[in-house]
Amino acid sequence: MSLHFNLARRAFLTSAIALTLGLASCQQTPPSGPQGSSPAPGGTAANPNAGGGQTISLSGAGATFPAPLYQRWFSEYNKQNPNVQISYQSVGSGAGVKQFLANTVDFGATDAPLKEDERKEFPSQRGQAIQIPMTGGAVVFAYNLDGVDNLRLSREAYCGIVQGNVKTWNDPLIAQANPGVNLPNTPLTFVHRSDGSGTTFIFTTHLKAACPNWTAGASKAVEWPAGFVGAKGNEGVTAQVQQTQGAIGYTEYSYAKENNLKSASVQNKAGEFIAPTPESSAKAFAGVTVPEDFALVIPDPEVKDAYPINGLTWLLVYSQYDNPAKADALKNMVKWALSNGDQYAQELGYVPLPDDLANRVVATLDTIKVAAATPAQ
Repeated sequence: MSLHFNLARRAFLTSAIALTLGLASCQQTPPSGPQGSSPAPGGTAANPNAGGGQTISLSGAGATFPAPLYQRWFSEYNKQNPNVQISYQSVGSGAGVKQFLANTVDFGATDAPLKEDERKEFPSQRGQAIQIPMTGGAVVFAYNLDGVDNLRLSREAYCGIVQGNVKTWNDPLIAQANPGVNLPNTPLTFVHRSDGSGTTFIFTTHLKAACPNWTAGASKAVEWPAGFVGAKGNEGVTAQVQQTQGAIGYTEYSYAKENNLKSASVQNKAGEFIAPTPESSAKAFAGVTVPEDFALVIPDPEVKDAYPINGLTWLLVYSQYDNPAKADALKNMVKWALSNGDQYAQELGYVPLPDDLANRVVATLDTIKVAAATPAQ
């Protein structure tokens, strides 16, 4: 399936580090996904979650990349559905995958597709691991440098920065793409993720494709050059850049925008300098084919006016649950997000899924089974 993203402007963003929100199971209208949704036990087509007003608790953990959007989705869903309790720990993709595989959460979240060795650790009583995309977005070079508002980074410049070869802001590799800009002769401090991170996976996947001398590979955690500064989560990287004059680091687009951090225009594969926006990020996904397991990775898009560093983010769910109320609550919430949540993704600067991909996700959700009808917890 070829993928085409459509989105509107970005508006307000509420950031999230960890969130615990009450979401209801007693809707006035059904949370109809792109292909509709099934009633929960005891419910009806008009009120699919009605089950005697019982409280249902769901827990999740993982990626910080989509946390602001998840917070907004859960908040809006909560206005309609006050009896389902959803807690989400924004702890990073690495920790989220570990908790998911350890069977300690009801769902995980990651910005890196599951690897084969991770799938081998999957708990057999849960059936199979299912990864479903929820949204896309850009990873930006956020920076803190007084007097420089429209920084441009050529491939040679940003490859030199991440490899530790470009150490000052007036380095010729940076200056060449910024004529007339008064770049100071001050040290450049690069900030990276210190935790296992899907954002790092997206970022280093691009570096591996774009930087000929990049040797650290593409992973949720890599070995960075000595002298770099680590911080936990997109929240931590954003804060470290914000409080350090002369710093530059990679973070998800919405975190930089929410915190009024400047982001560099980056040279793409076609040689164009592209500013990170939801629109330029969406263009990176144009015409690509999404594989059967949804594990789409775009290391270096070919589109002339596409921003070059982008990725999807996935929810991790089990193919088998032992609690029908939990299974239905989770499926209904995801279907609601994919059918009613696009406006919030657009406002916050994320890239919504197109309808055909959202329909595939809904069809996958409908394959989830219940092992035994145990009472709701």
